[in-house]
Amino acid sequence: MSLTYSSYLKLDELLNAQTPKTSSEHDEMLFIIIHQSYELWFKQILHEKNLLNHSFSENREFQAIATLKRMLAILKSIVGQIDILETMTPLSFASFRDRLENSSGFQSWQFRLLEFYLGRKDQGKLKNYPEGSKEHTDLLEALEQPALFDHFLHFIHKFYDSKVPEDILNRDVKKPYQADERLLPVFLSIYKQNPPLQMLCELLVDLDEGFQEWRYRHVKMVERTIGHKSGTGGSAGIDYLKKSLFQSAFPDLWAVRSKF
Repeated sequence: MSLTYSSYLKLDELLNAQTPKTSSEHDEMLFIIIHQSYELWFKQILHEKNLLNHSFSENREFQAIATLKRMLAILKSIVGQIDILETMTPLSFASFRDRLENSSGFQSWQFRLLEFYLGRKDQGKLKNYPEGSKEHTDLLEALEQPALFDHFLHFIHKFYDSKVPEDILNRDVKKPYQADERLLPVFLSIYKQNPPLQMLCELLVDLDEGFQEWRYRHVKMVERTIGHKSGTGGSAGIDYLKKSLFQSAFPDLWAVRSKF
């Protein structure tokens, strides 16, 4: 049988992957499709990050720029889907929320992979996934791999003679990245003397800001939907989510602005 649009995209499997737990609550279908869409876009961003890492290691700055622009476009689409989800009223969500049982967005291992890639490493997050499972294995591997900013620092140090201190280049990548004021003159020089690298820095800031925007929109969506009740699956809900706001992945790229 020849390849068709349906068989290539596996539409039979895709369009039958929505199985609401209720038969009468109209908005449960929307809730499922939005979150499935999130996971597909997370998968694509993780796919793009492999190309971005390769671009940095092979000194392909324009490929890195193009890849970051695509990641940003995907992120804007993810943020925009919150507008769709917010058409669901609190009463509508409450009508099927109990059927979600212990399932929770906190269990999204792909989002945790993205957090780790952005430098927000937290070994404690592995406890949420059974040892030996794909989720646990993937997160453990991501925990031990350099974060995006590590790849970028090695890139500018190796190919552009930016003098990044050796102890920063050789830091323990299993730990969260912490700001280091010794990088401020490095980035100040880039902004003043190297336009392509300046563009890369600004795209990284855009990515950081985009994820912070997604977190903010997500927090407000949760707050307007369930208020200050505990989240699904027994998670802490809005109070926990608020603690994650405005935590920069690339603090040095924000700090250098006070030096211009």
